[in-house]
Amino acid sequence: MSAPRALLLSLAMLLPAAAHAADPRLVPDVSSRAIDIQYSFTGEELLLFGAILYPGQRLPDDRADIVVVLKGPVRPIVLREKRRVAGIWVNASSIRLRTSPGFYAIGSSRPIDKLVDERTAAIFELGLANLSMSPSGFSEARKLERFEAGLTDLYRRSGLFVENPSAVEITEGVLYRARIPVPARVPVGTYRAETYLISRGRVLAVASRDVQIRKAGFERFVALAAQRHGFLYGLSAVVLSLLLGYGASAIFRRR
Repeated sequence: MSAPRALLLSLAMLLPAAAHAADPRLVPDVSSRAIDIQYSFTGEELLLFGAILYPGQRLPDDRADIVVVLKGPVRPIVLREKRRVAGIWVNASSIRLRTSPGFYAIGSSRPIDKLVDERTAAIFELGLANLSMSPSGFSEARKLERFEAGLTDLYRRSGLFVENPSAVEITEGVLYRARIPVPARVPVGTYRAETYLISRGRVLAVASRDVQIRKAGFERFVALAAQRHGFLYGLSAVVLSLLLGYGASAIFRRR
């Protein structure tokens, strides 16, 4: 192999590594890796924060933006639509979504439509309108949109779907922070706290951290008992109900 050819091959191998090294990196973290839900739990505020590391510690002239997302746990659900027939509410139709998040919150330094185009937002599922819930089986587009809109509206009102286009604060172009409200009705499971660095309509870097939301104390004991010993848990619930009913009736008879 000639020397010029070997030199060209060496440069070709170095170019991808140099291009990769030229990209900024994210160093994210969260204020708590685990949130315990007890009887007194009324909600919590999770802080997502971190730093943007630029090559050579030189900040670019163009302003970079940050988008943070907290979502999970993903599970299948069945949505049913009710209609009133002859004065009675009945199930008219239903649809099954295979990848519906139980909680989804997104915050950004500017509105998402000002940061990326619709295609990029759909690829990274940035925003409630871009969530991919994977309907099971064939479904009409209008029917799917109607059901997804109904689910989004329901979860919005419950605080389980949140959008805040001004939640992220960037300091000196390097440090960022955002507060995500976690409501009391949040489902337990594994969550992903994702951070996106965006500039000129492009996603330059993505980083994530896991967050566990779990039951603690007596609530955890009850949940584990129901999960591991379903028959005994159900039997205990029936016996406890009978005892409470008998005790209440005895008290009223004495009066």
